[in-house]
Amino acid sequence: MGDMMPKDKEAKQPSKILMTADTVGGVWTYALELIKSLEPFGTQVALATMGAPLSQDQRKEIKDITNLTLYESNYKLEWMDNPWEDVVDAGEWLLQLNEEIQPDLVHLNGMAHGNLDWGRPVVVVVHSCVLSWWKAVKDEEAPAAWNKYREMVQEGLQAADMVVAPTQAMMRQAELYYGPFKRSTVIYNGREQQQFQFGKKEPFVFSMGRVWDEAKNISMLAHIASDLQWPVYIAGDDKHPATGEVIELENVHFLGKLTDKEASDWLARASVYVLPARYEPFGLSILEAAMSGCALVVGKTESLAEVWGNAAKFVSPDDADELRDTVSTLIEDEFTRNIMACRAVKRSHGYTSNHMAEDYNYVYRQLLRFPMAAVVS
Repeated sequence: MGDMMPKDKEAKQPSKILMTADTVGGVWTYALELIKSLEPFGTQVALATMGAPLSQDQRKEIKDITNLTLYESNYKLEWMDNPWEDVVDAGEWLLQLNEEIQPDLVHLNGMAHGNLDWGRPVVVVVHSCVLSWWKAVKDEEAPAAWNKYREMVQEGLQAADMVVAPTQAMMRQAELYYGPFKRSTVIYNGREQQQFQFGKKEPFVFSMGRVWDEAKNISMLAHIASDLQWPVYIAGDDKHPATGEVIELENVHFLGKLTDKEASDWLARASVYVLPARYEPFGLSILEAAMSGCALVVGKTESLAEVWGNAAKFVSPDDADELRDTVSTLIEDEFTRNIMACRAVKRSHGYTSNHMAEDYNYVYRQLLRFPMAAVVS
């Protein structure tokens, strides 16, 4: 972790936290992992959801989490089209919850509400942001249409008692676009190792995500698949969001949306996992693949290099030939493939949900112990 206060054994343990999460992306997975892992610390979490109603699968996921109480809404998120009326209404709803629940502190996984009058310590997590996404994916600064977003996010982050990012790279981007912050630290995301396992590895390449997502850049894998000796399986939507057209590509097998159990089974059998991302502030699916013993081929980005070091093969998100050659080498060279798989597994041990929860619990305790210490260092 980064710039933190000194350890203090007398720091108070939070018994109740108000946490926000959206239901439409990786933040949902992150939030559930963190909440489950906070249970041994005796921390109850009131989870306020926004973005979309929970799916049946999501309701099943939370059913057995004993320290979670759900508060559900359908308010738009700050990065959606024309969200600002909803953002204001969501803020009023959250303040009502804050009054009703009386949490020890507030943990926001969206950024626009950081400057509300909470009356207690506030942690805001920068999982990603539109401005850094735009720069990475479009190779230009976000247009003026996003100025209101920039202003609201900046106000929220600068008001927070602690800003957290999942990598140093993401923190640098957040500081560039929205800083300076009162205090900040990096806490890496985590997954529970027990959810993923080695199986007997089979000769295929695997990826997860919407093939149309410019940031994940899976379309580059789909288009070089016909040059690979092994079949390529992609979990995720193969329909274009605008036209509804289903794409068919040689040597590519689209699996549609998988349950967590189905995804885990595919990862256990996959030999190579590929995500040539242009923008991926942490990358939970890559971590899941690493925990499952896949050799990793990922986009050459600052954040992924930080997370994976020598435990992945890196390719330029703009170079299809490099991607084809890198994946082909792993297919043809079992020795190298096994070495990369072992490195990935070993590296993944540093990104468990227990590690993540310990780091967040430490931040929470310090903010409760030193509520006035959150000043510019």
